[in-house]
Amino acid sequence: MIILVANLGSTSFKFKVLDSDRNYESVANGFYERIGQPGGEYPTHDAVIDQIIKQMPQKPDAIGFKAVHGGPIRSAVRVTDQVISTMQAYADAAPAHNPVYIAAMKSFKEKLPDVPQVAAFETAFHSTQPASRTAYAIPHEWTETHGIRRFGFHGASNAYVSRRMAEILGRMPRRHINCHLGGSCSVTAMTDGKSIANSFGMTPQSGVFANNRVGDFEFFLLPKLLSLGMSVDQIMKKLGKESGLLGMSGVSTDMRDVEAAAMKGDSRAKLAVDAFVESVRHYIGAFMVALGGCDVLSFTGGIGENAVKIRAAICANLGFAALELDDERNVAKGTEAKISADYSGGQIWVIPTNEELIVARQTVETLSQRPAPPGSKKIG
Repeated sequence: MIILVANLGSTSFKFKVLDSDRNYESVANGFYERIGQPGGEYPTHDAVIDQIIKQMPQKPDAIGFKAVHGGPIRSAVRVTDQVISTMQAYADAAPAHNPVYIAAMKSFKEKLPDVPQVAAFETAFHSTQPASRTAYAIPHEWTETHGIRRFGFHGASNAYVSRRMAEILGRMPRRHINCHLGGSCSVTAMTDGKSIANSFGMTPQSGVFANNRVGDFEFFLLPKLLSLGMSVDQIMKKLGKESGLLGMSGVSTDMRDVEAAAMKGDSRAKLAVDAFVESVRHYIGAFMVALGGCDVLSFTGGIGENAVKIRAAICANLGFAALELDDERNVAKGTEAKISADYSGGQIWVIPTNEELIVARQTVETLSQRPAPPGSKKIG
């Protein structure tokens, strides 16, 4: 089966084509950025889809979407009108992702009407978390009626890293903390490959701050910000698109640029780097308590796989948890590597993620299942 895996951002479109009959070998891939932006080649995601279909070596048998927020849908599912409607209902919780995925699903349906689609939701991996870690201390009816709770994201990445560590070790790690650090960042705690905690909340804007997203923020400051003459829409734009590394440093959304500025003495850039490290360490510490220790600490994502100094700072003084970094091994960039010292009780690894592989496998598994009985209301 030839599976086209689509990974979309608000101004980007990454895709990979995999052949499940050849051990999910990649037969084509591509990346488009600055969509609809100055300097970009394509005005819309729809135009990119036209180009992808044109350049594919053959028509796909299925399309798998690395979908973000499906609310109550807690698994990979066939894309239906009901699924799209549910995604639309949660678009306000994932405004940078759900709308573009919905549009892409509709576009592919129009252009390739006989090709089945599967939405592999990022939240599904975290459905194993206990209610005590997903519930907000809010009026209970908000949770029950409106579905306001922590969900967790980066499911495909965590699933891949977890499986890969099991292959390396010959067993699933008992206590595993994975740091997905890139344009979007999160920390996840896993027991025997199952998620028990994640730094994200109901939206991908919370937790560890990211390239331009605020991360954790005191919401009782909203009246203060409103009193300064800003509207709610302006505040949300500032927190969701002009905060994070960009807002703190005033330099860039790219950690490489921020680190370079910090090295040259830029105090705001240095603060951004230091605060980022502390944010990640905060969740690692909390999750060590939840797990009762840590057998494997892993890093993935653009920052996690390449930022040597950031990894070193995050791993500093973790000897109390029997985690000791090897500085010479830690020079690894963009490659799979064990970076802990031989005498370290727990292991520290860099594992380049492969989210597309997970989505492709989930797509095949979903399409191989029998459809739900007529009249069934279950959507996840």
